[in-house]
Parts: sequence; structure tokens; C-alpha cells
Amino acid sequence: MPKYLVIVESPAKVKTIRKFLGSNYTVEASQGHVRDFPKSQFGIDVENDYEPKYITIRGKGELLAKLRKEAKKADRIYLATDPDREGEAISWHLQQALKEGSEKLQRITFNEITKTAVKDSLKHPRQLDMSLVDAQQARRMLDRMVGYSISPLLWTKVKRGLSAGRVQSVALRIICDREDEIAAFIPQEYWTLEGDFLIEGEKKPLTAKFYGTDKKMQIQNQDQMDEILSGLEGVEYEITEVKKGERIRSVPAPFTTSTLQQEAAKTLNFSTSKTMRLAQQLYEGVDIQGSGTIGIITYLRTDSVRVSQEAQSAAQQYILDSFGQTYLSDSKSKTKNNQKIQDAHEAIRPTDIALTPTHVKESLSRDQFRLYQLIWRRFLASQMAQARYETTQVHIQGGDYVFTVSASRVLFEGFMSVYVEDEENKKSNVLSQSLEKGMKLSKKELRPEQHFTQPPPHYTEASLVKTMEELGIGRPSTYAPTISTIINRRYVSKEQKNLYVTELGEVVNRIMKEAFPSIVDVNFTANMEGLLDRVEDGSVAWKTVVRNFYPDLKEAVDAAQEELEKVDIHDEETDVVCENCGRHMVIKYGPHGRFLACPGFPECHNTKPYYEKIGVKCPKCGGEVVLRQTKKGRRFYGCEHMPDCDFMSWARPVDKKCPVCGRYMVVKGNKLACSETSCGYTEKNEED
Repeated sequence: MPKYLVIVESPAKVKTIRKFLGSNYTVEASQGHVRDFPKSQFGIDVENDYEPKYITIRGKGELLAKLRKEAKKADRIYLATDPDREGEAISWHLQQALKEGSEKLQRITFNEITKTAVKDSLKHPRQLDMSLVDAQQARRMLDRMVGYSISPLLWTKVKRGLSAGRVQSVALRIICDREDEIAAFIPQEYWTLEGDFLIEGEKKPLTAKFYGTDKKMQIQNQDQMDEILSGLEGVEYEITEVKKGERIRSVPAPFTTSTLQQEAAKTLNFSTSKTMRLAQQLYEGVDIQGSGTIGIITYLRTDSVRVSQEAQSAAQQYILDSFGQTYLSDSKSKTKNNQKIQDAHEAIRPTDIALTPTHVKESLSRDQFRLYQLIWRRFLASQMAQARYETTQVHIQGGDYVFTVSASRVLFEGFMSVYVEDEENKKSNVLSQSLEKGMKLSKKELRPEQHFTQPPPHYTEASLVKTMEELGIGRPSTYAPTISTIINRRYVSKEQKNLYVTELGEVVNRIMKEAFPSIVDVNFTANMEGLLDRVEDGSVAWKTVVRNFYPDLKEAVDAAQEELEKVDIHDEETDVVCENCGRHMVIKYGPHGRFLACPGFPECHNTKPYYEKIGVKCPKCGGEVVLRQTKKGRRFYGCEHMPDCDFMSWARPVDKKCPVCGRYMVVKGNKLACSETSCGYTEKNEED
């Protein structure tokens, strides 16, 4: 009987796949990559046309020896790593390390870890796809060039241990740009007006919103509001239009990596890394009662919404049996033609629609179950009929002004019987069926309300992933590790769901923008992703990408190095005296930003928090306002006497009072604004 060796990436897959194959199959795990660039060297021979230098990863020698031993005994070797660029590259590295020829060593891929999928893949082995390998090699080399060229400069300028990355630096810039927008935002006043109107014979009043005259009006201040209220005094109110219609709510597409991360963050409060970790477990295999160990979702790194014909047919049969013919989708799901989509494999879906959340609940952890239920419901909904609403819009005339009220009610739930997104949970108005054109109404109450425009929201992990995907920054496999990196490096802090730039992140971003503008340029990075896609489809040679990239990078690094060499960087001495040894303490950078340290280290280990004075007196107690940080590194301005004095401000205060209300003023971009939003006073910042 011939002997076969199947090599997968993780031990969890080994456990699952062994159960599907006979005794003549040996299944082993490579535990990820077995070869990589050396950590202590650049690892790319620039003089020899950018040839990469790969070595066996430390600690993998014993594992490789075992794999070589098993390979010698096998008549055929199947490389069954993940079905993407990274998986293809791992298989290529395994081929190089095992030193086996292509006639004995073949590549298999499966989009789901089920008995049918694995056995079917063994019937269709292929040779390695070198275009996929080259795309991964090019990406790895570009990231290496950026990291190993720029990181040492950050060590010189700021502190050791910092890093710069091709994708992470752009993600950091996106967050910093949003912080700048928020800091410069000046609220604008506006007003809204609601009216409650009584219908004869009805107890519940009809609530409508002010619209305007023939055109929609924006009410910008109280004077305008007073004029409108004056025009509404003593007038009669009449329904001038009752317009009915129908609205269709389209079915959601099944999940991609990006949309799964976003929805899991919104509905389950999962971080991107937690979502990917749980999805990996569901993909690699869990022990399901009555079914054994199987993968219950398809491959989790994808930006395609394509679904196989078999999966569609199974879902349609399930819908037919469980809901009936009317709930079946009446049209084939359409995929947006997006040039950024790599359609190598399917959307994320259950491997078997019959494995309902109820069926698998007892076999999964709480978080595994919640994520699986989300995936299962979303996929089933994507194969169901659209939801239909009846819409009603009513116009109420009062003098020269118009109020409007809109409502909708569900005529047919369709896919919403399975999957409802957050915004659909909001209750809509329910209107009386007796409303007719020409009907007279009596005014019960008019409610004017003052508002102020809000700044753009801070990024969350979900909204950052969405932005990165829209801009073409990174790919499905990079979103979670990129966000984890900038958080772990303390460039960004996460408070509740929001991401905030730390002092360290601001410093790194400023250096990157000044010295390496192209690296942190969104369009440049997106174009680079497009080039890597063209390497993958075989239309561009990978070395062409590298040859065009490195010379410009080196020129920028050399120029930045010269600039830095002109600056003699010393620890900044302060007037704070070390109480242990009497030396003047100096400012140093640590993981949480700047701190005071005794220059007598290692003899003296004394350190203190460093609070930078900004030359402004505290509006509450007259002490100095200093720059402080939250525990997670977010900067704010507070009194030096905290916690005895509770003054704090996210915006930088200035030593100037508002001429209108007397409160302190803050910097907002190139303007000074009153700290009291309702005051609204602003003036030009002469010091900007």
C-alpha cells in the first residue's frame, strides 16, 4: 500500500484531518513558516539583484528533521497549507527545505476542513503557483526594507524598540489625521423643531418635524427659530399630502474578513484579533457532538462574497423546508465589481447549513457560539428574499411652513426573520390609518431644541478596518495584526472601543511624515497593494516591484540620516533635582511616553512622572496647567495639583478669557474657541 504525507500548518488541523484519511496517510504540521529572513541581518542581497537570504527559523530544526524523515518514507507528499498567498509561500519554503522534487511533492487546497472537501482536494493536486509565492515574497521584502531601514532611525531620534512598518505606518497616520480633525473641529449651532398635533378621535398625538417652506430650511440660531415660531402663532394646520410607497431592503452579502471583523465589533464587542482567533478555531475544527471534529466555517481570510453552487443549493433547500417558497431569494446574489477583490476563494460561511447554532451550541465555548451564530445567520440571510416595507410620508401645512412625518411598516420580513442589523432594530413611527389629505389638525405643542454639530468620531477597530479596506490599504490577513501592532507598540491606546493616538504615536507619525512622506501616503500604499495583486495574477514580475521601490527608499533614508546626524540628541535636562543624589533629572522616553530619570543611573534608579508645563494658569485654582496622560497613553491637559484640583481639558487651553462669557479658551486648529460649546465664540489664533 502506498504511503502519503500530508503537511498542514497547525496542529489543530492535524487532529481534524487525520480523522478523514486512512491509515496510509500521515498528517503533520509545519507550525507556520519554517524559513524566513535572519533577524540579525537585512536578509536581502541588494547587489545581487535583490536575492532574498532565507534561513531555517530558530527552533524549527528538529521539526524539519522530523518532516524530512517522514518525507523520505512517503511515496507522495501533499502540501495542504492555507489557500492564500501566505499558505502558498509556506508550501514553497517547505519544498525548498525538504529538498523533494515536484514529481513527488504536490499542492492541495481546500476552502473548508470537512471530509468531503479534504478528500476532493486529494483528487485534484497541482503544482505550486509561483505567482502567489512571488506576491508574498514581494510583500515580505517590501515590509522588510521599510522596517529594517527606518526603525533604526526611530531608535536614534526617539527610543530603542520602536518600529516602522509599510502598512502600520499608514494606519497610524489615518488615526493621527482623524485626531487632528477632531482637535480642530469647532461646533456649529443649529436648531430643530418638533410639533405634536392632535387628530380628532385619536388619543395619541402625531409628532412631526419642521421641514421649511417649499425648500428645506436649516435653522442656524435662536433668532431664526423665534421668527419661525412667531410665524406659526395662531395658524391652522392641515394635512396637504399623504404619500404611500414601497421600499425594498436588500439582502446583506455573506461575510468577508473585513465585514466579519466590523460586525463582530459592533454586535459582539470583539476586537479584530479576537474575532480572527475564534474564526481560526471554527475553521480548523471543533468537536461537534454526533459529527466528530470538523471545521464548521470556511476559510476566514477572504475579500470575496462568492458562494459555491453546492452551498447555495443546500441553503435554498434549508430555507424551503424551514420557511417556505416565499422566503427563497428570487434572484441570484450580485457581486459588486470591485478591482480590489481577490476571488480566489469563497465568502465566510458555515460548511454545512444543517449545523444550526442550536445544534452546535453545547459543543462550542460561549464566544465561539456567538461568532458562529453571527456567520450562520448572515449567510442564510444572504440566500433569502428581500424585505418589503410600506412607507408613508405626510406633509402638514401651518401658515407658510411645512412639517413632515415619515413612517414605515414591514409588509414582508424576508431575510429579516433570520438576520437584523442594529439600525433595523430602531422602532419606526406607526401612523394612524385614518390620515387623509385635507384633514385639519390642532397644535398641542411645539418643541424647539438647540444643538451643536459633533466632530467626526474617533476611530474604532471596526471603522479603521472599514477605512483601510475602502482605501485599499492592506489585505484581509493584515487588518488584525496591523491594529494589534500599533496598540502593542503603544502608538495608539484603546479606551472602551475608541482608538486614541499616544504621545509616542504622535512623535513617530511626525517623523514618518517629514522624512518618509511616500511611505505614509495612502495612495502610494494602495497602489503598492495593486502592484502586488498584479504579481499574483502573473502580469508583473515581483523583482520589478522591488527594484523600483528600494532605491527611492534608500535615498530617503540616507537623507533623513544626514538630517539626524546634524542634530546632537542629548537627554533634556530639567530643573527638577533628584532627592536621592542631588543631580538634575533628565527627560527620557519610555513605553508610556516621557518620564523623568536620574542621569546617575545605574547608581541611582530614581524616576518620576514628567509633566510639561504649557505656560497657562489653571482656571480653577491658579496652579500650572501641565500635559498629562491617561493610563493608556492618551494626552490631556490638567492641573498640576490633580487630584486635589479636578481641572482637565482634551483641547489645549490658552491664557485668555472668552470676551463673551468669561470662560477659558482652547486651541482649535488655526482658531481659538470658547471652551463652553453653547457660547460658540471663536477668533483667529494669532500665535498659529
